[in-house]
Amino acid sequence: MADFGAADLDTFRAEVRAWLEANYPAELRDPDARTDPEAVWGGRAFEGDKGSGDPQIVWMRCVAEQGWTTPTWPKAYGGAGLTAAQARIIDQEIARGRYRPPLLSFGIWMLGPVLLEYASEEQKQEHLPKIVRGEIRWCQGYSEPGAGSDLASLATKCEDKGDHWQIDGQKVWTSYADKADWCFCLVRTDPSKKHEGISFVLIDMRLPGVETRPIKLISGESPFCETFFTGVKIPKGNLVGNINGGWEIAKRLLQYERQNISAGFGEGGGVGGGSAADLAEIAKTYVGLEDGALADLELRRRVTESKMNAQALRQTIGRIAAESRATNGPSAATSIIKYAAAEFAKARAELVVEAMGAQGLGWDGEGFDAAELAAVHGWLRTKANSIEGGTSEINLNVISKRVLGLPDPK
Repeated sequence: MADFGAADLDTFRAEVRAWLEANYPAELRDPDARTDPEAVWGGRAFEGDKGSGDPQIVWMRCVAEQGWTTPTWPKAYGGAGLTAAQARIIDQEIARGRYRPPLLSFGIWMLGPVLLEYASEEQKQEHLPKIVRGEIRWCQGYSEPGAGSDLASLATKCEDKGDHWQIDGQKVWTSYADKADWCFCLVRTDPSKKHEGISFVLIDMRLPGVETRPIKLISGESPFCETFFTGVKIPKGNLVGNINGGWEIAKRLLQYERQNISAGFGEGGGVGGGSAADLAEIAKTYVGLEDGALADLELRRRVTESKMNAQALRQTIGRIAAESRATNGPSAATSIIKYAAAEFAKARAELVVEAMGAQGLGWDGEGFDAAELAAVHGWLRTKANSIEGGTSEINLNVISKRVLGLPDPK
């Protein structure tokens, strides 16, 4: 594909649209096509010929070869080296054509951006191309049983053993740790200091001494795990940045995490959980119409308010994302969106199950269809939106200090 400058974005859009139409697998055009969800999220898709015939993996490989899984990353690391405007066009055209996402990845959303900023050239060459191509799946080792909102209290030890680091400790709420190849992890390298005694390391999850235990949630899902490190030995080269300099990297990564969690919210539910169906259509189906309008006047008002809030949230996310691209990365303003998006997702999910009436009370068994059961499970899943990626209380503190500039309470 030819390179296009900012002055010729219409031509670029036309070529992107044509490329997508020509290369999207025919099997995936059926909205009910059954594909391996692990292919979307990455996960050792490239070991030998495993899954080579799966249309989702074919699609991921095809897009990755273009560098479009990470279009703004440098070509040297597998990206496409495109501008932010060109990357937006790719996203818009994938959404317009209702194409499946080629790859979803914590490596793309969180780790990759901080590796680009803080890692050595050797670390970038080792990990970034694998992230781009979906060859490796990452998990995040941040929270601990005694260090949740106060993350800087973490106690997982990282000791210098001369020719290697030794890791001992426990993490909790580690998303998909049982499916991950590697973990980006915060560890304690200086017990005499709090924030200044933390380092950022990369851990191979296949090493001896690494154990994961899935945690079953009230929604019935088990996306989170307890993760244990017992005498785990990692190479010295797995330290990212400076020793005891991990807190700066951790804060930067959290900004990217909050930005991407927020971007998944909206009228469609997305990663926020809840039903992905249109709220107005759900209300019409279960409550019915009267003179062409929703029969329940108060519900009609609340549905309208929810849809207005969704549109306002999407526009605000877009504006802050544009500012982020213009200023070379996200700012503390991501905490505003993270908080607002979590509250919106919870309120919308509540409204969905309320509109369903008795059909919004099902958990399993007969009498409920798959969408109704998914709505109830999704409603419970949204309760975690105000916890993951930084609790709402912590985000409000960030907003007060770093956005509004308010003084600490005395």
